[in-house]
Parts: sequence; structure tokens; C-alpha cells
Amino acid sequence: MKNIYLLLFLFVSPISLMQVQAQSRSDNEVITYHNEKTQVRSNEKGDLFINVSPNDVRKFKTDGWVRYSDFGTKGDGITDDIDAIFATHAFANQHNLIVKADEGATYYIGGKELTAVIRTDTDFGTAHFVIDDTDVQNRNAPIFQVGSGLQSFKPEGISILKRNQHKIDASLPGPCLFTVTNSNVKRYIRFGPNQNNGSSQTDIFIVDKNGNVDKNTPVIWDFDQITDITALPIDETKLTITDGYFTTIANKDESKYTYYNRGLAINRSNVLVDGLEHRVTGEGDHGAPYSGFISISNCSYVTIRNAILTGHKTYQTIGSAGVAVSMGTYDISVNRALNVTFEHCRQTNDINDRTYWGIMGSNYSKNLVYDHCTFSRFDAHMGVANATIRNSTLGHQGINAIGSGNFTVENTTIHSRNLINLRSDYGSTWQGEIFIRNCIFVPTGVKTASGSLIGGSNSGQHDFGYTCYMPERITIENLHIDDSGYPDNYQGITIFANFNPQMRDDSYVEKFPYIRTKEVILKNITTVSGKPLRVSDNLYMFRDVKSF
Repeated sequence: MKNIYLLLFLFVSPISLMQVQAQSRSDNEVITYHNEKTQVRSNEKGDLFINVSPNDVRKFKTDGWVRYSDFGTKGDGITDDIDAIFATHAFANQHNLIVKADEGATYYIGGKELTAVIRTDTDFGTAHFVIDDTDVQNRNAPIFQVGSGLQSFKPEGISILKRNQHKIDASLPGPCLFTVTNSNVKRYIRFGPNQNNGSSQTDIFIVDKNGNVDKNTPVIWDFDQITDITALPIDETKLTITDGYFTTIANKDESKYTYYNRGLAINRSNVLVDGLEHRVTGEGDHGAPYSGFISISNCSYVTIRNAILTGHKTYQTIGSAGVAVSMGTYDISVNRALNVTFEHCRQTNDINDRTYWGIMGSNYSKNLVYDHCTFSRFDAHMGVANATIRNSTLGHQGINAIGSGNFTVENTTIHSRNLINLRSDYGSTWQGEIFIRNCIFVPTGVKTASGSLIGGSNSGQHDFGYTCYMPERITIENLHIDDSGYPDNYQGITIFANFNPQMRDDSYVEKFPYIRTKEVILKNITTVSGKPLRVSDNLYMFRDVKSF
């Protein structure tokens, strides 16, 4: 009899241990391994209970992968499959198995608040995913989250940091992503219809195990005080997500700044997303904006390749200044992320259709790249350090940015009012250099006799929380300007827009001086009109710029 009890104990213990481990991993899942069929059920609280039969466990481990249908998805486009999708990834994460969607299936995902965490390679294949946003429990809960199994920690003994500091006093388990905040200093104090009181000084950079700061992700602020600091180890193995067809049925909420974030959130370093397609349907005459179907944050080394994405319809609301504004709404967002590249990507709608907002927005990022992309916009709101756009075509919202370092645009065609617009709501600041090579600029304002290569404005009367700079040097080589269709009063494209119409002589005093460009290097600039480049409509403001 004792032997029987012992055998039962030995048989049950691994199951009990697995259940305890599963409960510690998530508050709303319990995975058991009873000798029953593999199934997923939930209780009235929404907690999921996942049982996987021992025979299926052996099969899945032998195969090296699991399918959504193994955990009960219907794939009929009608039944809500989110529970089974969640369960598939939860099991795969525990056993390090690949996840595969069922070929040709259509998975309907309703408004339940449940996020499937992806920690292993995933192949969405030819499957379709219909995400219904017309009635959701939590608009901020992504459908999928690419997460890391590594845990962040708070390094000790770091009380200050200096701009461009090369080394910090820290011994780390390996390369880490540092996020540092000084809540007592406000930066990016926005000006205009969406004005605000700024955001806490924040920086994000990479540090190796010996404390060396990656020179490609430099510290961009002086931190005389640090109110929060975290370090997140960087995953060294690549996680790959391939293919898949996603369609969002758009929300019909009131048009105000209640952003939806129901897509693919990437919060892990070293990720490749290849071949994903996202479309939007059901947009009406009103709706809440989207923060991005692909949302990349708190990570580094992320590549989005061969993606087809969709711009969202533009809706208006009342901004913080009490006037009507068009709401930014995105299919791509990049926030607090480093070394993010988009390769061979395009969007489904016309990049020059102004009824759709620009497809991309970003904040607090470094080393952003477009390569062979056809998008309506590149944008950096609260700063980017170093950006590159090459072999691409950009539409009606063009290139909008503030930040620092080198901004390079090459082998690219831009259809917009400016070749590069330095965002005026953040001071039109770029502390560094701009390089434009082998590009075509199609100015959209030429029919009104206006257009400039570098756009922006700064009155010198608003405190943005930092000194504002124009690029120290601008190098433009082999630029063709298609300014056809110009009116009789057209005088030609300017290098600089009229950044401050009030500054006409030395009687104008800037309360917060705007540091202007020192030199512009021009080589082989051609125009359809035959009219040469002019410096600016405001010759006084740019009187000291040297042009070569």
C-alpha cells in the first residue's frame, strides 16, 4: 500500500509543481497536465484554466511547435478565439515551442480584455485575424504583446549623468537598456493648439556589461538628479514573427484623445517581424484615434520587414488651447526605443490622400531607419537622436522631426510642403547636421507660390524646456526639385522657410534665442522651373548663413 501511495505522489508532484509555476507566471491563467483532453475554459472572473494532456505534451515537444487549433480555436471568423490563442502562447512560452496559425483560418477577436504574450517564434502564415474594436473592455490592452522573460532592475549608486557620458559606474549581467528620468525637469513644453506643460526629462540608451555607453545611443541630457532609473537586460537571441493578415474593425467612439492600442505591442529587444499585413475597415464620420497597430517601446534592435500597413482616417477634436485640431492617429508608433528599422514596407492607402493621417509617430527614440519604404510620413515628436531615410517615397505629411545627431535622407522622393519639416510645436530644433543626397523633392505648395527645403518656425518667445537649434550644417547633394505647375508670381523654392516673420531687423529681441544654421553646402541642385534656390523669404534672419 505504501508503494502505491508513493507512486501516486511521484506521479502527482510534477503536475502540482507545474501548476504552482504557471500561477506564478500569470494572474489569469493556470496550466495543468491532467490525463484529460487538452482544453481551455474560463470562469466568471475571466480567469483561464488550461489543461494539456500528457500525450499532447509529448507530441508538441516532438514536433517542436503547436497550432492554435490544438487549443480549440474554431477559425471560422465568427467564434471569438482569443482564449485559445492566449492559451497556445502561454503553453508555448513555458516549453519554448514555436507557435503556428492554422493555414487559411480566420480568427475573430472580440472586445475581451486579454493579451496573448509572445515569447517564442510565431508563424501567422496565411491566417486572417479580425480584431473587432466596436465594443471593447480595455482599449489599452494589445491583442499580442512580444515580451521578454528577462526582468528589469534598478541599478544602485547612479545619482547623476552628463550629456555624452561614455561610461557609468555599474557592473551588469550583460548589455542592458537603461531608462533614466528626472521628474523635476520638464522638456518638450509644447506650443500651439495642443500646448502642454512638458514632460519629465527622460533618456534611454544601451550600456554593456562593463558600464560602457553605446556610442550610437548617447546620453543626450545632463541629469543633475535622477528620480527613476531602470535597466532591462537585452535579449541576445532573435525572436521572429512571420506573415499574417490582420483587419481592424474600427471603433466608433467619440472623436477625442482616447487612444486605442489593440494590436501588436513589441516590448522585447532583438525582434524581427516579417511579412505582416494590417488593414482597417469600418471607419465612419467619427472615431477615437489609434496609437499604432505595431507599437514598439522599451526595447532595441527591432526590424519590421515586408509589412503592409494602413493609414487611419483623420478626425477632429478640440485641443488643449480650446480650438479645433486634427487628431494624430497611427498604424506605427515607436516610443522609448532604439535601433528600429522598417525595410521594404508600404501602406494600403494613397500616401498623398490627405483624408488619412500620417502613418507613423515616435518619441524618445534613437537610430530610426526607413529603407525601401513607401509611407505617408516619418515623424519624431519628442525627439529622435539620429535618423536615416533611404531608397523610399514619402507622401503628403513628409518628414517631420526634432532631435539631435545626424539626419540623413538619400535616394528618396518626398511629396510634401517641405523636404524636412522641423516641428514648430517643439521649437523646430535639430542639434546636429542634416544630409540630403540623391533625392527628388515634389513641393506640394508650389501652386500657391510657396515651398522650402527646411520648414519650421520659432518666435524665440516660448520656453520649450531646452535651447532650440537649427541644424549646424546642412549638406545637399544631387537634389532634383519638381516644381512644375508654378504660378506667374512664383520666385522659386527657398532653402529655409520664414521661421520668424516678425524678425526683420535688430530691434527684435528673442527671449529664448534660436541658434541658427552656420552653413549650407549645395552641390548639383536642379529645378523643373529653372529658377534657382533662394535662401529664404526672410533674408535678415538668415543673413549670417554661409552657402557653398
